[in-house]
Amino acid sequence: MSLELLPASVAPSVGQIHAWHSLPGASAAVALLASLEQEKRFALVITKDAYDSQEWYEALRFFAADNSEFSLRVFPDREVLPYDYFSPHPDIISDRLKTLYHLQNESYGVCLVTASTLLARVCPRSYVNRDSLVIEIDQKIDARQIKIQLDNAGYQHRDSVYEHGEYAVRGSLLDIFPMGSELPYRIELFDDEVSSLRTFDADTQRSLDKIKRIEILPAAEVCLDKEAINHFRDQWHNEFKHNPLVCPIYEDVLAGIPYAGIESYLPMFYASTDTLLDYLPENSLLFSYPEFEKTATDFLNNVNDRYEQQAIDPTRPLLSPDSLYLKVDECFSKMSAFARITTTAKVLDKKQNTARGLFSCGAATNPQLLIDDHAENALTRLQAFLTSSPKHSADTRHVLFCVESLGRREIFSDKLKAIGINALSCDTWHEFTTAVEQSDGTPQTGIAVAAFNRGASFPDSGISVIAEPELFGVTIKPKVRSNKERNMLADAAIHNLIELNVGSPIVHLDHGVGRYLGLEHMPIDGGAGKIIDAEFLTLEYAGGDRLYVPVTSLHMISRYMGGDESTAPLNKLGSENWGNAKRKAIANIHDVAAELLDIYARRKSMEGFPFALTENDYDQFCDKFPFEETIDQKTAIEAVIFDMQKDTAMDRLVCGDVGFGKTEVAMRAAFLAASNSKQVMVLVPTTLLAQQHFQNFQDRFADLPIAIDTLSRFKTSKEQTKVMASFKSGATDILIGTHKLIQKDMEAKDLGLVIVDEEHRFGVRQKEQLKNLCANVDLLTMTATPIPRTLNMAMAGLRDLSIIATPPAKRLSVKTFVHEKQNGLLKEALLRELLRGGQVFYLHNDVSSIERAAQELRDLLPDARVVVGHGQMPERQLEQVMSDFYHRRFNILVCSTIIETGIDIPNANTIIIERADKFGLAQLHQLRGRVGRSHHQAYAYLFVPSRKHLSRDAAKRLEAIEEAQDLGAGFMLATHDLEIRGAGQLLGDEQSGQMQSVGYTLYLDMLERAVTALKNGESIDLAAPLNILGEINLHLPALIPDDYLPDVHNRLILYKRITSADSREKLRDLQVEMIDRFGLLTDEIKNLFIIMEIKLRCLSFGIAKIDAGENGGYIDFTSNTAVNPMTIVGLVQNDYETFKLSGATRLTFSQFLPESQQRIQWISELVDQLGNTNADNAST
Repeated sequence: MSLELLPASVAPSVGQIHAWHSLPGASAAVALLASLEQEKRFALVITKDAYDSQEWYEALRFFAADNSEFSLRVFPDREVLPYDYFSPHPDIISDRLKTLYHLQNESYGVCLVTASTLLARVCPRSYVNRDSLVIEIDQKIDARQIKIQLDNAGYQHRDSVYEHGEYAVRGSLLDIFPMGSELPYRIELFDDEVSSLRTFDADTQRSLDKIKRIEILPAAEVCLDKEAINHFRDQWHNEFKHNPLVCPIYEDVLAGIPYAGIESYLPMFYASTDTLLDYLPENSLLFSYPEFEKTATDFLNNVNDRYEQQAIDPTRPLLSPDSLYLKVDECFSKMSAFARITTTAKVLDKKQNTARGLFSCGAATNPQLLIDDHAENALTRLQAFLTSSPKHSADTRHVLFCVESLGRREIFSDKLKAIGINALSCDTWHEFTTAVEQSDGTPQTGIAVAAFNRGASFPDSGISVIAEPELFGVTIKPKVRSNKERNMLADAAIHNLIELNVGSPIVHLDHGVGRYLGLEHMPIDGGAGKIIDAEFLTLEYAGGDRLYVPVTSLHMISRYMGGDESTAPLNKLGSENWGNAKRKAIANIHDVAAELLDIYARRKSMEGFPFALTENDYDQFCDKFPFEETIDQKTAIEAVIFDMQKDTAMDRLVCGDVGFGKTEVAMRAAFLAASNSKQVMVLVPTTLLAQQHFQNFQDRFADLPIAIDTLSRFKTSKEQTKVMASFKSGATDILIGTHKLIQKDMEAKDLGLVIVDEEHRFGVRQKEQLKNLCANVDLLTMTATPIPRTLNMAMAGLRDLSIIATPPAKRLSVKTFVHEKQNGLLKEALLRELLRGGQVFYLHNDVSSIERAAQELRDLLPDARVVVGHGQMPERQLEQVMSDFYHRRFNILVCSTIIETGIDIPNANTIIIERADKFGLAQLHQLRGRVGRSHHQAYAYLFVPSRKHLSRDAAKRLEAIEEAQDLGAGFMLATHDLEIRGAGQLLGDEQSGQMQSVGYTLYLDMLERAVTALKNGESIDLAAPLNILGEINLHLPALIPDDYLPDVHNRLILYKRITSADSREKLRDLQVEMIDRFGLLTDEIKNLFIIMEIKLRCLSFGIAKIDAGENGGYIDFTSNTAVNPMTIVGLVQNDYETFKLSGATRLTFSQFLPESQQRIQWISELVDQLGNTNADNAST
């Protein structure tokens, strides 16, 4: 730190307690940093709650940003209740173990911990150190011993690695996702030497970057190795008198199964436990607050209450709170081994201060400077403060304003310019203090980006640090940078059999609907008396008949989607039912295709404006995006920008889960339009969402000459008239608003782009108005769960579709539960959130009884701060309620569905929905998306009447939402919606029967073919087989061996991807991916790829089938083959002993081909010859 702001404080020694006073806001962080810097010490800062920790974190990160030696860590809470039935999310355990591991070796820095987390006992240091290992490049290791170590450290052996705490072994490859790591690692061995270390993407399983060293920490705080299990068994009999045979945890632990909630038994696995204090390096400093003892006591009282409530279950005996948590006096006893600093409000005279260990830090609270933008002369008070002299020792006032974002910095800079003050834009604290040092007494005003909520004044130096909430009354929400990229194929949900389970209905193009029974190995004739191994997909049809489909023919298979899987109409092998069903569907598809193509043609015939991209300006705008784009975001953005540069009007749907980055896609499009002097409309369904987007757009465009405004019911009639006039005149470039944007008297000067957010919230009439508005302008639609018709059109290629399935870094999926409403469960759900300092949405969608529901919650939890908000409130009152909840003045919001869109409150991580059975699937997904918008584990409780009384559709909706808990599940839920709602709401009731009989996937495939044929002016031949590929039988083993990829489900997906690949490039990419993920390809896999390559050539030449064994075989041609007849004739004439014609479409050949490679090469060359249209060159 280049400038001393506070008087030097004598650092306490071990056993001493110093009390610091005059430390408001962020000044505590400044004072602590100054003290630590003197001796390069390490400090543990004990905070009141998670909110207080976040304040400290943001302040320390800003004031120490230039200090590369300084380490800043957070020891997170487990985020479960004492004696909970849940275990923490693996990512939380990962962060905790990473901190424990590194804390022992820290020397200079700060670790933050809440008071309640500090009291909890943790695993001993000996365990963390014993079960951690380091692997480096070129290191010699014993793979079998490493596997044993990983098992002992609690890692779970899997076929593929997706989450923390998992590992997989495939030949010479070892995949592992260690605790404390952002990405999983792939270790490649050459004999017993580490030849390669690289990170890989958990979703695509593709390698990313090479590295030289990895650290592997234990996989859990409780490890179920043999020693720990034996210790648990002994401790059980010492602690409890319960019969262990009726206790599930006892049986699970002895079986080596990690019981959910096992952390409540942690001391039983070790001879002794430690606390976070035991991990601290020597000479550490403890920094706490004066109410620490009260906070700790209150927390332990709550733990005791919880213990008494939960201890009545005879099948789940509990350890006493003293076994799991330090008592207050024990905690203070341990703390006495460290030097300590506490803040205090006491102020004595200077001599008394020093004698009693009290030191004044000399900081002061900032004066009241709140700005009311609606008032006249709103900045008068601030202007007076900036131009006045300090009342204390410094002669000059220097002010640094800290705002939330770069956009806010530009906005506030303009405000200051309006009162004659030109502020420095500072990137760091050091930059501002350097400017002050070099100012020669000239007042300095700066603006920096820092996300804490309260600053302070330092009279001795004349510096004041003022945070944005002190000016505008808005609490800053923390943002997390995204550094993990994931990718998902847009059509994987439907075409790659990802969700296919044994027993699921499946469609074979030739034989109809059957049930998938799994993959099965069978011996087949390899020719010349040889038997070879082959793998088949087993399907069961009506009457118990079975069909075995070779894995090389999986292009004939599709997932059945068309209604309830349990009642799917199974066909009978050999009957006419399937043929009749296909013919009826084909007849219907002609009309549907014509209707859809008419919509498509009208859209494509509209001339659009070809937007010009000025790369330098666009790149600068992109660079100011404060997060790292994910693969999905990049792909969606590139597609949108490409569409906008074309001379036809864009019509693109961007589907992405709540909070996954759709808004940035819209902002890039808006920038391109506005920079081409075109106007932009952003249409949203609710006033709250309009306000949120307006704020976000203002921040993002603040440093650009682009005027942005909003139109909603929060504005007065006079203000609305003014906004509309400004847009009509062209003075406003981007207008964000609700349905008021599409009213008849709304006019634009030069509209170029319309962005529609949450499309499914708009009605039919509004969409018709939107069609008129969007004539000849680009249309970008954004949604989390597209309505089925929209999804269908996108899937059919009539609307361009982009999917964003990548969650932000450290975003955890929302745990979802469907239950009957019970007060005990309700209280537990509320306490789980409130005790960690969070907030709760309680959705009661009946305004007539909403106040009664709120009172019930107040009676249940008297200390909770409950507020009510719904759409029938006066606008200003609702705005105030939402503002108060946002600022944490209340911690439970009892509300209607008004929260469905537009509410972004990262601190609210529990939502409770009454009568969830009355909501649609898309609506439930949107509501659940209100929580889980930060790095905390979020919960959604869906309360319903008895499940026995639910309708079948309601039960299936709830089952789908409960199962689809993965991040990015919105698109998958949309496909579930197609199944649950049936096809009747997809394209109308008329098509329902046909789609039900053949399944949605096949119906869609036929529809795509029909539309493509009509587009190209061709006749529609839907009776011909789909995806015609030559049937190739070389009598060679062509499969993925079980020992190469043991997981049947992953093997099935890869078979489907290989057989569905439509280019050599895709096949080569798949080979590279498989080598990367599973190791070198076996001969059987190589054969499979070669056969697929030959199939691709057969497709382009019109070859229907090739059968080749040791002594020859035959080739069948299609009736419209592209092979030149003269080429075939030339072959026969030039080598009549080898080639002969058999009928009009078959060429036979006699050739001794005993070796596999010889046979493959000969057939491959023959196919190439047939593809050569020059008959003169035909020869053997």
